[in-house]
Amino acid sequence: MSFIAWIVVGAIAGFLASQVMRAREGLLMMVVLGIVGALVGGFLAQAVFHKGDVSGINIESIVIATLGAILVIFVVHMATGSRGLLRR
Repeated sequence: MSFIAWIVVGAIAGFLASQVMRAREGLLMMVVLGIVGALVGGFLAQAVFHKGDVSGINIESIVIATLGAILVIFVVHMATGSRGLLRR
């Protein structure tokens, strides 16, 4: 996948994950978490489910990257002790 596609998928996944997790991340952090989430999600999808990977700008890639970004946001907030993450 091209560098621009990684940024686009990362931005979409980071935005969706921050909305789901109600995280208050800045734009740059959102893109970084989305890209890391794409890597984590793609690795887990291949290793565990033997299904799909993040291979372009398509629905499957965005879903995998978003799920990975949600996992990354959850782990980061648990590691840093941000207790307000799951409160409503």
